[in-house]
Amino acid sequence: MGFFKSVMQFIAKASIPVYRFENNRLVFKVGSDNLYSYELDDYDIKTRHDPYVISAYTLTTKDIHLEFMKVDSDVHWNTDCLSIYEDLIKEKLKIKRLEVLEERDIETYCFKTYKADNSFIFHIIYVYTSLSNLIVIDTKGKLYKELLIKLDSSYQYSFDNEEKGEVNFNLSLVKENSMRSYFAL
Repeated sequence: MGFFKSVMQFIAKASIPVYRFENNRLVFKVGSDNLYSYELDDYDIKTRHDPYVISAYTLTTKDIHLEFMKVDSDVHWNTDCLSIYEDLIKEKLKIKRLEVLEERDIETYCFKTYKADNSFIFHIIYVYTSLSNLIVIDTKGKLYKELLIKLDSSYQYSFDNEEKGEVNFNLSLVKENSMRSYFAL
């Protein structure tokens, strides 16, 4: 019986999603059986629709903008999801120069800090699985810093004294897909 119990526990741990949104919280898997929870205050959530998407939404607070996209298993991205999001940020916000100040990859997480036009910084957390993508823009750095420390306890956040942007990142790859063909069958 011990063998089957071990197998079932392994399957249960492996099936915990990397990210979920529940009860006004963003919940991230950090390690095999640990979770990090980030509480949200007032937020606006919009469901996004596309024929190639099973589930998608954008969620916006004062300091966080995120887009979750779960595509059908037959769908492929025509380019790198994070790269096209960076391009969309530059285009829609009319940013001439987007400099990467920090980049860290841990498991299925990619953390990046950007400086826009030598003016202000913002952070992106990109979480990917085989069928879903999550892009989180954190303008103040609180979620970025706390989640990165949970994944790497030696991490030292060095952007406390940098100017943070008060920017409305009203962006959606799913919304733009019909005109730009980011993903398709």
